[in-house]
Amino acid sequence: MSRILPSAAGLVAGRRELRHGLRLAARLIFLYGLPAVLTFASGGALMADDPVNTLTAAEKKEGWTLLFDGKSLAGWRSFVSPEAPAGWKVVDGTLYRGGAGGDIMTVAQYDNFELRLEWKLAEKGNSGIFFHATTEGDEIWHSAPEIQVLDNAGHKDGGVPETSAGANYALHPPVRDVTKPIGEWNDIRLIVKGPHVEHWMNGVKLLEYELWSPDWEKRVKASKFDKIPTYGRAKTGHIGLQDHGDPVWYRNVKIRRL
Repeated sequence: MSRILPSAAGLVAGRRELRHGLRLAARLIFLYGLPAVLTFASGGALMADDPVNTLTAAEKKEGWTLLFDGKSLAGWRSFVSPEAPAGWKVVDGTLYRGGAGGDIMTVAQYDNFELRLEWKLAEKGNSGIFFHATTEGDEIWHSAPEIQVLDNAGHKDGGVPETSAGANYALHPPVRDVTKPIGEWNDIRLIVKGPHVEHWMNGVKLLEYELWSPDWEKRVKASKFDKIPTYGRAKTGHIGLQDHGDPVWYRNVKIRRL
C-alpha cells in the first residue's frame, strides 16, 4: 500500500499551528495555573469561570465546608469581640475589607485542617491569613502564624523574601514569587496537620515547616516573635484575616478537617 506524504507547505503549516498551540498553552498556564488548564482540556471550565462561594458534590463528600457564603458574615467575629468588625463587608460575593475595624476571624476553631481561599489586593496592599489564633495577647499575631498577603511589586515588604507574599511571615520565605498581577485572584491552599504546615499558592508549593521543631524555634528566637511567649504555641484556634489598613478581597473560603 502506498503512503501519501504531506507536502512541504503542509509541514510548514502544521509546525506553525503547533507553535501557536504551545504558546497558547503556556499563556493559559501562566494566567490560570496548570490544574485549571488540565481541567479545561478535559472538558471542564477554567477556574475563573467556576461558580464562587459554592461546594461541588465531590467537595461535600470529602468533608469541605464553606467559611464564607458570599452573602453574609455569618460564622465570623472580631478578634476583640463576638461581633464582626465594622470595616468588613460583603461586596459582590466577596469578603471585603474596606474600612477600619480590625482583624476578622472565624467563630469556630480548627486544629488539623486544609484551608482553601482566593485573595486579591489593591496596589501596595498588605493583609494576611492567620491560623491557630487565640484571644490571648493584644493582637491576633501574638498567637497566630501568618501567610503573608502582599503586593510584592508595590510594597516594601515584597523586597524581603521572609515578608513577601506567601511567606510564613518573618520566618520562612516562599520558593519564589508566584503572585498574579494586581486585580487578579490568587489561590491559597494551607495544610496544617499536627506540627506540619504547608503553604501553596496558585498551584505551587511555596514552603513547608514543622511547628515547634529546633529549626522553627531558632527562627522564632531570631525574629520579633522572640519576645511574645504565646506566638505559635496553640495547637488549635481560629482562622483569621488581617486588617492591615488596605483594601483586600477574599472569596471561595472553604475548609475541611483532617
